[in-house]
Amino acid sequence: MTTAGSAGPEELRIAADEDVVRVRQAVRNCAQRVRLSLVDQTKVVTAASELARNTLIHGGGGLARVEEVVDGRRRGVRASFHDEGPGIPDLTLALADGWSSGSGLGLGLSGSRRLVDVFELDTEPGGGTTVTVVKWTR
Repeated sequence: MTTAGSAGPEELRIAADEDVVRVRQAVRNCAQRVRLSLVDQTKVVTAASELARNTLIHGGGGLARVEEVVDGRRRGVRASFHDEGPGIPDLTLALADGWSSGSGLGLGLSGSRRLVDVFELDTEPGGGTTVTVVKWTR
């Protein structure tokens, strides 16, 4: 998989509610550039919104990186979210279907995972969390 795109990666700080809105818009713009269907645009924007809110609420803020990616003939959107927060103490619970902390859209990590094609999560209690998602064109 290679990073593509004339626009290059976009890095956005997540420190307030307005930043979550900016991340949503950046993901939507990237999804439109790679020509994701409207349904897939909605899926990746929804997942990104939930993950950005998690970064803000649970991680105390952090950084989002949004970029176009290419894998052979496929194009897609990759969005990564990183924080230096407390990490996720119980990853099994956090990834369980239907579990949510009560904030955000109520999708939880499992809901976000279902909306995208690639979902990678790296967390360490006391060491922060990084979540990377990719949505491919069909």
